[in-house]
Amino acid sequence: MNAQLAAVLVLAAGTYAFRLAGPLLHGRVRLPDRVQELLTSGATVLLVALLATGALMAGHEFAGWARPAGVLVGGVLAWRRAPFALVVVGAAAVTGLLRLAGVP
Repeated sequence: MNAQLAAVLVLAAGTYAFRLAGPLLHGRVRLPDRVQELLTSGATVLLVALLATGALMAGHEFAGWARPAGVLVGGVLAWRRAPFALVVVGAAAVTGLLRLAGVP
């Protein structure tokens, strides 16, 4: 067995163990309320950071103004509880129209 296959098998086993730990420990481990609050805030911060980098950056450069405008429109539509298809189409339409108008 080569080293790459061994590494893949170890990572697969670790991933499976993490996925299995949730159902097995559900009810046996009680996290304090403050820890649960911090974990929720941390997940929110990570998602916002992912959204920001995806919306603002294209590789190592600024993506231009059309993409952030489309993401903003999609975010507003999602916040207003529009159907998912409308959110996607609205964001894509705004981005496409701005690019068609020459906005980078």
